[in-house]
Amino acid sequence: MVYLLCRSRSQLRWILNGSAHRVRFAWGGHARPRRMHFRHLGRSGLMVSEISYGNWLTHGSQVEEAAAVACVRAALDEGITTFDTADVYAGTRAEEVLGRALQGQRREGLEIFTKVYWPTGPGPNDRGLSRKHILESIHGSLRRLKTEYVDLYQAHRYDTETPLEETMQAFSDVVRQGKAHYIGVSEWTADQLREGVKLSRQMGFQLVSSQPQYSMLWRVIEAEVVPASQELGVGQVVYSPIAQGVLTGKYRPGQKPPEGSRATDEKGGASFIKRFLNDDVLTRVQQLTPVAQEAGLSLAQLAVAWVLQNPNVSSAIIGASRPEQVKENVKAAGVKLSEEAMRHIDTLLGPIVERNPKKTLENSPRKRP
Repeated sequence: MVYLLCRSRSQLRWILNGSAHRVRFAWGGHARPRRMHFRHLGRSGLMVSEISYGNWLTHGSQVEEAAAVACVRAALDEGITTFDTADVYAGTRAEEVLGRALQGQRREGLEIFTKVYWPTGPGPNDRGLSRKHILESIHGSLRRLKTEYVDLYQAHRYDTETPLEETMQAFSDVVRQGKAHYIGVSEWTADQLREGVKLSRQMGFQLVSSQPQYSMLWRVIEAEVVPASQELGVGQVVYSPIAQGVLTGKYRPGQKPPEGSRATDEKGGASFIKRFLNDDVLTRVQQLTPVAQEAGLSLAQLAVAWVLQNPNVSSAIIGASRPEQVKENVKAAGVKLSEEAMRHIDTLLGPIVERNPKKTLENSPRKRP
C-alpha cells in the first residue's frame, strides 16, 4: 500500500497516470481509493459518487452510534463522498449522528443531502412544504449536520396542501441564502416533476434530482418518471436498490427471516420489506445466484450494479449496519453487466416485478401526515 500527500489534483493525476497500483492519498480528510466512480447529478455540474451512503433505517435507531460512525468511516475509506439523510429519520437523530461522524472531513470534498416534508414536531406547521416549514427545517438540519450548507435539499414528498409556487419560492430563497446548492425531490410523479422544474427555472435555481425507490423488483419509475427526467435533465438518486435486503438472498423461501435482520425489526424496516417476503419472490431471487457468479459478484453487488446500468441513475444509495456491508457493496461501482445478464435477470424476475407507474403517486399522502 502506497500513501501520497499531493499538493494539487494535477500532481495526483500525473502520479497515477499509467499506474496499476491501488493508491490511497491524503486529501485534507479521509483516504480515497481509486475504485469509486462518479457521475453528474442530472444535467448539473455537480459530481456525486456512483454509490452513496444513506442512513434511513440505521443511524439513531437500528444500530448504536459507534457502529454507525464505523459505517460512515468505511464509506469514506471506500471512496464514497455522497451522504444522504433526512430530518425525519430516527426523529432527527440520524442527521445528528451523520453530522458527528463527518466531523473533521474536508467539507468541500463531500456532498451532503437531506430532506424536508414529514413531521418533525407535534404542531400543524411541523410538516409539509410550506414556506414556514421549509425555512425553519433547513436551519434545524444544518445545525444537526454541523454544516453551513447542504449540497442537495430535497422535498421528501409532494405536498398537496401547499401551492407549488410557495414551495418553489421557499426553495429558491434557501438556495439564494447559500444554505443549499441544489434542490431535489423524492417520489414525485412525472407531471409533478415537470411543473417543479418549470417553476424552478422561472425562479432561477436548479431542480436537479429525483429520489425514488428503484430495484430489480421495483421498477415503477421506468415508464414515466425516467423519460420525463431525461427530458428535464433530472437525475435519479435511487434508494433501496437491494429491496431492503431481499436481493441479498439471505431471505429464503419457506424459512423464517434471520434473527436481527430488517424483516424482524418491527420498529423500523419490517413494514417496508414485507411486500417482498413471499415464496415466489424469494425463490426467483435465489435463481439469480448463477447470474451473479458469472459476473463475479455477490447477489447484493449484482442488485446495486443493476440499477447503475440505467443511464438516468446518478447514484445508488446503500445503507449498512456493519462496515463489512459497505465494503462489499461498493464493489458494484463501475461494473458493466452484459446484455445477456440483463436479459437473464428480466426473464427470471419478469412475473414478480412491480412496474405500475401509479405506485409513485400512491407514495405521497393525499393530506399531510
